[in-house]
Amino acid sequence: MPGDPIRPLTLALCQFAPRKGDTAGNLARIGRLCAQAAALEPRPQVVHFPETALSGYFVEGGVREVACTAGSLSYDLDDAYRTACAAAGLDVLPLDVVIGFYERWRDTLHNSAAYLSIGLDDGPPKVRHVHRKNYLPTYGLFDEERFVERGSDIRAFETPWGKAALLVCEDAWHSLSGTIAALDGAQVVFISSAAPARGPWPRTDGVPGPNSAARWERLIRDIAEEHGVFASFVNLVGSEGGKRFFGTSHLVGPGGDIRGRAPVWEESFVSISVDLDDLVRARADSPLLSDLRVALPHVLDNVKRVTEGWPVALSYDGPEPAAADLLRGARGFTTGEFAVPTELLERANTVVRALPEQLPVIRHGLGDQGGPPSLLLDTELTESWLVGFLREELARRGFGKAVIGMSGGVDSAVSAFLAVEALGRENVVGVRLPYRTSSQESLEHAQLVIDALGIESRTVDITAAVDGYLVHEPDADAQRRGNVMARQRMIALFDLSARYRALPIGTGNKTERLLGYFTWHADDSPPVNPLGDLYKTQVWQLAHHLGVPDVVVHKAPTADLVVGQTDEGDLGISYARADQILNGMLHGFSHEALRARGFGNDELTTVSRRLNGTHWKRRPPAVALLSQSGIGESYLRPVDF
Repeated sequence: MPGDPIRPLTLALCQFAPRKGDTAGNLARIGRLCAQAAALEPRPQVVHFPETALSGYFVEGGVREVACTAGSLSYDLDDAYRTACAAAGLDVLPLDVVIGFYERWRDTLHNSAAYLSIGLDDGPPKVRHVHRKNYLPTYGLFDEERFVERGSDIRAFETPWGKAALLVCEDAWHSLSGTIAALDGAQVVFISSAAPARGPWPRTDGVPGPNSAARWERLIRDIAEEHGVFASFVNLVGSEGGKRFFGTSHLVGPGGDIRGRAPVWEESFVSISVDLDDLVRARADSPLLSDLRVALPHVLDNVKRVTEGWPVALSYDGPEPAAADLLRGARGFTTGEFAVPTELLERANTVVRALPEQLPVIRHGLGDQGGPPSLLLDTELTESWLVGFLREELARRGFGKAVIGMSGGVDSAVSAFLAVEALGRENVVGVRLPYRTSSQESLEHAQLVIDALGIESRTVDITAAVDGYLVHEPDADAQRRGNVMARQRMIALFDLSARYRALPIGTGNKTERLLGYFTWHADDSPPVNPLGDLYKTQVWQLAHHLGVPDVVVHKAPTADLVVGQTDEGDLGISYARADQILNGMLHGFSHEALRARGFGNDELTTVSRRLNGTHWKRRPPAVALLSQSGIGESYLRPVDF
């Protein structure tokens, strides 16, 4: 209505990539980002940072080293903010900050988020609220409960502009969390997250980024729309040990509408101004929260009944006499209570008689539903995902160049194409490593890729080195000889890595790794591998997208260690069939379920025998554990910390 008050609130969502474990450096940078935010027009009242913005997320056993108290964080961030303002020649203005960090609290460690007021002109900074993550994911690639304690509270709290609540990452996956926050009076729910990207298949929902980005957006929209609140979601970006955080931070209005969204992968600010009176309008149009408040006593009774296991007897009323009469005389519409006009009775009976005796049946078989995720790639998304991964992982290790063994096959070609896009052609060295029995075609195809990319190249003949050893082992069979060749190639590649100050890039795909179709401590040795979670058929898709020469993409895959050898001949199954079976097995589908989807016993046996017989090749060496500080067991540090 004209004359209604406007209650403006401006939020700055800061999509941030912390440097793993560098709390001092991250704090200084966050101070500079706060100064940048305070200089925006309009000036935001709140700057929202992601989960674990102070340290990075996957720090594992390093949590105790990076954790701090909320009080020390407030003072340190206030100092960093004031220092940044002074350096930029800016006035220090009051600013509220939501930030995720590992917290020390009462001698325990927590994954927490704090709401702080800094830059105050009338006193020290204020800690207005600390939320300790309630739900700690300890499954799949997550292991939080091993390193931090659970929180148990979800509360709304007062701020200078209204009431807010904080959630951290998986808290938002449980709808009850948003319900509690809204019932407690929250107008804005801030969700700080460190959600890694997963799911590279194409989508049609219009949400940018990987499949996990779409799932998150659905969750945040549900929190906002169901409870009539604003929901601010801020996610990390950057790469940690192979896991890339996808960003796409966004603000959702109380009607479930997206008010603004940050890009995929990239650090950025998103400044969004809203009117808090939108809460009134949304709750008037859809008073779900009001309905819940009315029903809350019954809801709580039901929760108590479920949690305490009260027995409940089935209770219902039988049919009333009139209803029973109606059922008995349905075709004549006779209840005994009033007379039905003859013409109406005839018309009704005509309709009843016209109804079909049977309804059409629409069938959906097992193959139409509930299958594993698609193997089809969104190749453009996958390209940007892997290019960013390579760029960030090499930079984190202090490398600006890469060296790649060029076999003439599609895997090494795709790795080289990605490396050139990530680092520039001048920073990639392609190395051909032939043995005297190697296929001339493999050499030519490797050179074809090198020429197409315009990268520096080396050709190192490994014949003398391999034969210098094998002369002492004249009875070595083809498998042993092939393993010696593969390991010698890695010796050469790592030595050239030292010469060029270039990190070796891996080329092994997921299918080979799962089937154990590689030489241990050879093909799997490079410390960074962009293809290790892509099945062979997915590598082919990506190769087409990147423009790898067709002759390389369409050739029969071969390790070229034995004359005339092919991968699919060795494996006894095509990559197309193996990939579908592996994809099903890794997502929990039994042999029976896969047989129902058209796979034969011989195929399933071939794949499962190789998968189950090669787990040792995918793990570090087994070390006898004697102490309470075993490396990789009790003493845990991620590869990048």
